[in-house]
Amino acid sequence: MDFITEIIRWYTENKRDLPWRNTKDPYLIWLSEIILQQTRVEQGLPYFQRFAEAYPTVADFAAADEDEILRLWQGLGYYSRGRNMHTTAQMVMEDHGGYFPVKYDELIKLKGIGEYTAAAISSFAAEEPRAVVDGNVFRLLSRYFGIDTPINTGKGKKEFTLLANSLIDQALPGLSNQAMMEFGSQLCRPKNPDCAQCPIALNCTALKLKSIDKLPVKLKTQRIRDRHFNYFLVIKNESILIKKRGPDDIWQHLHDFPLIETERRVSVEELLAHPDFLTAFPKDVEIKPFGRNVKHILSHQRIFAQFFLINYFEEIPPVPNSFYAAFDELEKLAKPKLIFAFLKNFLP
Repeated sequence: MDFITEIIRWYTENKRDLPWRNTKDPYLIWLSEIILQQTRVEQGLPYFQRFAEAYPTVADFAAADEDEILRLWQGLGYYSRGRNMHTTAQMVMEDHGGYFPVKYDELIKLKGIGEYTAAAISSFAAEEPRAVVDGNVFRLLSRYFGIDTPINTGKGKKEFTLLANSLIDQALPGLSNQAMMEFGSQLCRPKNPDCAQCPIALNCTALKLKSIDKLPVKLKTQRIRDRHFNYFLVIKNESILIKKRGPDDIWQHLHDFPLIETERRVSVEELLAHPDFLTAFPKDVEIKPFGRNVKHILSHQRIFAQFFLINYFEEIPPVPNSFYAAFDELEKLAKPKLIFAFLKNFLP
């Protein structure tokens, strides 16, 4: 048997029963594909079910409030995905009469849909012969064929996409793509691949050359940026001061607390003398550390957060984009995972 035939045979016998595999609805396929970007299936599945239940059609999604979408998205990270999806749904309503497109050339024009997602939707919903090359497919192909071209370069993406397109069954592109993705996820795993159970191991170049742990090759391209957030907890009358984040930074339009960002971790005394603190708070205010410090890792940033309780104040000067929220109303606000976890652990 050839490569793709054997992969499909394995898939039909071993595939996981996932809800987005049982539909041709391009909207639901789109929903699953965006949710699963940078997210494991086990983590993404309950989010898919939550969104599909809350917004069963693209019209429902388009009509939803962005804050509610972000609240449902809470914990998934990469919140720009949720905002882009809202824009995409509205574009479908305005430009496509509410019918989610299934052709690659139409899908690629929608916000937040790149080559990978357009290929996935078009092949799964309409059997358009387009290869879907995700991390699992990159890994499977690089190991089996012994390709060491870096996968995060233009040359690598082009090389692997051309190869994947040459391999898929033109009559069953959707099945071919699902099979390769599942095979890479379940057998040809990043660590500890199950080579003993692999039906194509006999012809695997990486296995022959003992280079499985070296493939695929990925270049390191970006530095990790460290940031120090000093959050202030201003509590009165069973309410806490909340600040809605603006654009042009992480966690756009989500809710956290008033903060001062510093270049390093600072002490209470250093904060009290900080110019931004002196501008924001009355002179007689006192602060004390509250809870434990938190390290939160994003794709290209490490957030080091510490929290301070504000004591002995009569009135805090207005903080832009802020408001007092009752403790029992906090659940309704979309928050970064860092803030969500803090509230869950430290506040009533």
